[in-house]
Amino acid sequence: MSCLGIDTSCYTTSLALYDGGIKYDYREPLPVAGGERGLRQSEGFFLHIKHLETMIPAFFEKIERGDISCVCVSVRPRPGEDSYMPVFLAGKAAGAMLAGALNLPLFETSHQEGHLSAALIGNEALLKKRFLALHLSGGTTDLLDYEDGNIAPLGGSLDIHAGQLVDRIGVALSLPFPSGKALEALARAFIGECEAPPSFVSGLKCSFSGAETRFRAMIERGAPKEEIAAAVYAVLVNTVDKLLHNAFEQTGISDALLMGGVASSALFRGMLAERKAKRRRGYTLYFGESALSGDNAVGVARMGYMTRYSVEKGAQMDAKIN
Repeated sequence: MSCLGIDTSCYTTSLALYDGGIKYDYREPLPVAGGERGLRQSEGFFLHIKHLETMIPAFFEKIERGDISCVCVSVRPRPGEDSYMPVFLAGKAAGAMLAGALNLPLFETSHQEGHLSAALIGNEALLKKRFLALHLSGGTTDLLDYEDGNIAPLGGSLDIHAGQLVDRIGVALSLPFPSGKALEALARAFIGECEAPPSFVSGLKCSFSGAETRFRAMIERGAPKEEIAAAVYAVLVNTVDKLLHNAFEQTGISDALLMGGVASSALFRGMLAERKAKRRRGYTLYFGESALSGDNAVGVARMGYMTRYSVEKGAQMDAKIN
């Protein structure tokens, strides 16, 4: 039994097959022109369709149709019917057509739940607990409360997101978009103490727009690129540490799972762990696998697999009772 997962996010087209393990995982980034900070939704939708035209046939060249028992697709950014973004309609249409053509069950989920599902691979012990989940990406800085499969929003950014800060400053420094890897490389090259702008955190809310303004001023006055990059990561770490500390104080929860593209950075992870130890924070940090922290369909496929497994297990139990 295995599930085909489809995810069409703002910047990546993804297909995956999950059967209790990762059987297939392919992602195709959407091209963004140099100097641009992203794509319009209409452009993203068009590019997803073009990618799916070649990715789906390539998938079936490697996978037998009989290997698939269900299809699961992300149809919105976050849980909730009011969450909407046109790019996800490309994957929704492809999933519906494949499920119909192959006569398979179709399950729908959200992009955020897919990220959480992927981050839980290797961290399944958290499922027995109530924990915080922090989703850090170009389109999301969401602090969530997870318990028994239920996700409740607690807080997050009041303006731009963590990944947006990285990409906006990266593009301003003439780095490619998305800018995470290149900005991290610059930050690692910096030697010394950087002057990071203050981070803004109030309760369970944070803001990155003020820091962005300060970084643009640093660029204008000719500050070294390496110092600016290091300061960006310092602001990210300081903000996340304060946000998590406040959340643990308010909720009494002691575990946090970090997910999303920003959380894939080894530099970010190391700096956050160092700050946590220095300030003697009482919480425990968990990270998803770095390879599964960026946009992917593995978590979506895993959700479909688990749903299908639960349905079949329930049917078997009913048969035994009857």
